[in-house]
Amino acid sequence: MSGSGFLRRFLALLRKEVRQMLRDKSNMAVGLLLPAALILLFGYGLSFDVKHAPLAVVMEDASPGAREAVQGLWGTAYLAPSWSANMPEAEARLRAGEVDAIVRVPPDFSRRLAAGQGGGARVQLVLNGSNSTTAQTLEGYVGGAIGIWSQRQAERAGGKPAGAGVEVVQRMWFNEAGISTWYLVPGLLVLVLTLIGAFLTSLLIAREWERGTLESLFVTPVRPGELVLAKLAPYLAIGAIDLLLCLLAARFLFEVPMRGSLLIIFLGSMLYLTVSLLLGLFISGVTRNQFQASQIALLTSFMPAMMLSGFVFDLRNVPAVVQAVSYVLPATHFMGMIKTLFLAGNDWPTILRSSAILCGYALALAWATRRTLKKKLD
Repeated sequence: MSGSGFLRRFLALLRKEVRQMLRDKSNMAVGLLLPAALILLFGYGLSFDVKHAPLAVVMEDASPGAREAVQGLWGTAYLAPSWSANMPEAEARLRAGEVDAIVRVPPDFSRRLAAGQGGGARVQLVLNGSNSTTAQTLEGYVGGAIGIWSQRQAERAGGKPAGAGVEVVQRMWFNEAGISTWYLVPGLLVLVLTLIGAFLTSLLIAREWERGTLESLFVTPVRPGELVLAKLAPYLAIGAIDLLLCLLAARFLFEVPMRGSLLIIFLGSMLYLTVSLLLGLFISGVTRNQFQASQIALLTSFMPAMMLSGFVFDLRNVPAVVQAVSYVLPATHFMGMIKTLFLAGNDWPTILRSSAILCGYALALAWATRRTLKKKLD
């Protein structure tokens, strides 16, 4: 009888919650449309790649060899070089923000090239350091283009220039193409699940307190644990739909590889979604006010997930105090796990450690949320 009583009460509560969720059009819009907008906006609009970067090329040596040295700057989508007559003109363009860098071929380039087969020839690169990330990226692009020319010079000379006996062969793991979208989209999945989880459920219990309907439930045989499960279930279904949309967008729109098990990606994401939903329910039960609950949910879930989970900044480069705070966040542990699953594959120590931590958060939040729904009035 106890089991059938629980099932009967739970199904009645579930029907109530589903009907209430479907009546609230704003919540449905946030739950279904906002995640799609975020994944498209961030996925297409946010990128750390540098493309079509404007360069000013100053040729103080107009010899064919000098022009050949900088020819590799053309014909690539990453650079957009243009000629400048002299350095003062190029510097004026750099100050005005018309170009991001200046490539200068000095007048003694050909003489040094002939004397040392490229070993003594130099090309000056002047960068706009106001954006250090762009400057470092451009330095790599220009150095790579001229490095290819230098290698060809060595091959033509029948050997290698002096001092070039060691060849550095670069290989990048996990993101061979160096595309920032591969790094960003798994992080966007974390942000989407955090937002829809904590924000949507942060209003549920507070709304019941404000309308006085929760007091009516206290006189029924419904138990706090059953109420938590009934409020959780409909939004788990909404979150699962959003998760599928994000995974489809990651695979087919942004072509991010999924080197780990798709089943583990889905189950791990659902576990983190459960944590986010329970966090929202706990905030809702503690505040009992919809406005306060929504503000606290954003401040304690979405903003920390964006700034302190490793999505934007490498946590190894932040102060120890900030690192300590970041490791308290569930989003930090899920961020590491989901990026590993997408780009590196099934690294079981990472998966098991992160899953255990998220399970601990889920149990603690479920217990705390249940405590906020004790059948008593203040």
